[in-house]
Amino acid sequence: MQSSNLIGRFAPAAALSLGLALGAMPRAHAEAGFLETLHHQTTLTSTVPDNGDQNPYAVVVAPVSAGKIQKNDVLVDNFNDHNNLQGLGTTIISFTPSSKKMGVFAAIPRHLAQCPGGIGLTTAMTMLKSGWVIVGSLPSQDGTTATKGQGCLIVLDSQGNIADVLTSPAINGPWGNMAVIDKGSSATLFLSNTGFGVGAPDGNPPILNKATVLRLELAIPKGKPPQIAKETVIADGFGEQADKGVFVIGPTGLALGEDGTLYVSDAIGNRIAAIPNAITRKDSAGTGRDVTKDGLLKRPLAMVTAPNGHLLVTNGLNGQVVEIDPKTGTQIYARWIDPNRAQTPPGSGDLFGLAMTPPGDGFYYVEDEVNTLVLAQ
Repeated sequence: MQSSNLIGRFAPAAALSLGLALGAMPRAHAEAGFLETLHHQTTLTSTVPDNGDQNPYAVVVAPVSAGKIQKNDVLVDNFNDHNNLQGLGTTIISFTPSSKKMGVFAAIPRHLAQCPGGIGLTTAMTMLKSGWVIVGSLPSQDGTTATKGQGCLIVLDSQGNIADVLTSPAINGPWGNMAVIDKGSSATLFLSNTGFGVGAPDGNPPILNKATVLRLELAIPKGKPPQIAKETVIADGFGEQADKGVFVIGPTGLALGEDGTLYVSDAIGNRIAAIPNAITRKDSAGTGRDVTKDGLLKRPLAMVTAPNGHLLVTNGLNGQVVEIDPKTGTQIYARWIDPNRAQTPPGSGDLFGLAMTPPGDGFYYVEDEVNTLVLAQ
């Protein structure tokens, strides 16, 4: 989304005050939920580095200490440049909760020749136990999808240096937050792609049922960057659409269940989908089965799994996070985490990245309209 600096320096306090006034949405079901245990929202840091990049997208908690990163640091990347143009952000910032310090982990060259179209960092980011950071790029030349490039996955070492760039025909507009299985010497990434055929956002752009979920199996030789050992499209046919306000709309949140089911937030379909046997399947499950649809969901985006096994999903069309029981499909609760009245409805278009705290007692998220990292506990 194109964030606005006009409200950027006073809105967090106002939004927090409004959030306390509004409280949480009424429970949609009698079942108790994780969101009801949270009581505070604390703005931690600005996510704007010295080069002025804006629009924070991905949120990742470091699983290990390596290089410039301390275990439990929070990494956040930026999708917009200093002119607030989408698909041109090149920086990843790091925030250390113990010292409350923010720094720049990586500044990637805007015109990286190995990445088709250049750099515009997305919500597709993870850090592996081996210390490597992998981040997706869905780039633009002018801030719109009219000049969109295919993009890539960039592999960074723990000092923030480019170690490799991963490309393939199946990696096209890597977009949504990754689900990851990390075994140290190998890893499996689940990645949504929303770049197939998306054109200019002018007029009434068509919905294309071409977005995919790709399973990437990585080999990680000791001391060497990860390489793709195998790739499998495990879901396809999701809706994707060019959009002036948010660049592209498509499947964004990915969360892996204990039984190997991959849950996908289908933004165009306003639903949560389930892809069975995601770890082992050899073919595509299409758009999967419905877990839940509509109701409290308002264009579902980022998604994580809470300690109770429920899914937490941010809305793109208001400032709420929704809790869902994936076993029953019950929408349990919705909580205002960004009720900023500068948008209509409050918080609309503000929420992207989401990550659980290491103890599981809350979650980190970004408010992109004011370029901040926030903690809900």
